Amino acid sequence: MAWVRRTLLLVLVAWLAAFGSAWAQGAADGQVLMLLKMQPEHFRSDSSYAGGYGAGAARKARHRIADRIARANGLELATGWPMPLLGLDCFVLNVPAGRSQAEVVAKLARDPAVAWSEPMHVYKAEGQAAAPNDPLFAVQPAAREWRLAELHEMATGRNVRVAVVDSAIDVRHPDLAGQFQSRRNFVPDHPDTPELHGTGVAGVIAAVADNRMGIVGVAPGARLMALRACWQQGGASTICNTLSLAEALHFAIDNDAQVINLSLSGPPDQLLGGLIDAALARGIVVVGAADPKLAGGGFPASHPGVVAVSNSEGAVRGAFVAPGRDVPTTEPGGRWGLVNGSSYSAAHVSGLAALVRERSPRGRGPITLIAAQAGEIDACATLSRGPPTCARCACIRAAASSAISAPAR
Repeated sequence: MAWVRRTLLLVLVAWLAAFGSAWAQGAADGQVLMLLKMQPEHFRSDSSYAGGYGAGAARKARHRIADRIARANGLELATGWPMPLLGLDCFVLNVPAGRSQAEVVAKLARDPAVAWSEPMHVYKAEGQAAAPNDPLFAVQPAAREWRLAELHEMATGRNVRVAVVDSAIDVRHPDLAGQFQSRRNFVPDHPDTPELHGTGVAGVIAAVADNRMGIVGVAPGARLMALRACWQQGGASTICNTLSLAEALHFAIDNDAQVINLSLSGPPDQLLGGLIDAALARGIVVVGAADPKLAGGGFPASHPGVVAVSNSEGAVRGAFVAPGRDVPTTEPGGRWGLVNGSSYSAAHVSGLAALVRERSPRGRGPITLIAAQAGEIDACATLSRGPPTCARCACIRAAASSAISAPAR
């Protein structure tokens, strides 16, 4: 059947297109965030909360305070969003041209009603385009390096909730259709059309198995939350900002995500850091893509408690290494292509985290990843909780047999 495999690989490569994005750091020009010291009385700690500001005196009071501070500092109140998990209300202020964001942030922070202020930071997804010259490269690295088929004898991530905080995902892609629990768009000022990066990350995590097409996700049984907090900007570049990421993180936490994938990198951010801490406190696994050009791999990979992941070509000290080179994955429009970058390494680990969570459905908190040389994750040993010598996955079959014969608890 070798000729069949070669034919399928040639068909796959025929669909290749430019994919991925470059890293970046900095702040969005002309906007700052202001966090007010007030407990939002409208918050209800259940799934019916929809992020509204309520009505009546409370709503007017919040806006009056924000508007007063904005006008007193020569700024314009643009919009706002409640962050009840942190006990804060977040407002976006427009900064006039010619004024320094740093100066505005420092001045706002001196107001006694302000918890803190920060620039509207900008983040970029950590992926690059790939141009393979050999069609045999178009095989999944996880199938070889992680022995994915054997891992799936033990777990597929069945019903584990994975939040993909990224650009717009093609939820109708034939290799992704039916894999989504929810879908939200936190950047409504951009066209809501499927985009490259988010679709590719989602495919690595949970592409459908045994459907006679495309690829197999690391956790094909997982339930995805497609949370659009980023957008494609020219070519394959993908960017996000503080507010859109914060809204998506808040939704993921409030809707009981078990794993949150953040295939992006940028500067440290107090608001996003607080939300990540809230996620970790609830036992959610947060996975971040590490950027070798940024200190500590950049944020959120450098944030305490986040599982930092890089690929072998962009190793970061303290980060785990997972497949991220010549990875076939899903593209908008029902296509497939090859990608490179730590974005897709992080997606592999989010999928692996879903497999671990399925094996321990009541488990909360950090997962234990077993790594061999140079930080390379031993997926087999991680899933079976065996020593690194399990790399050939003989232990998987033994552990699977034991699990099947064990009495139900």
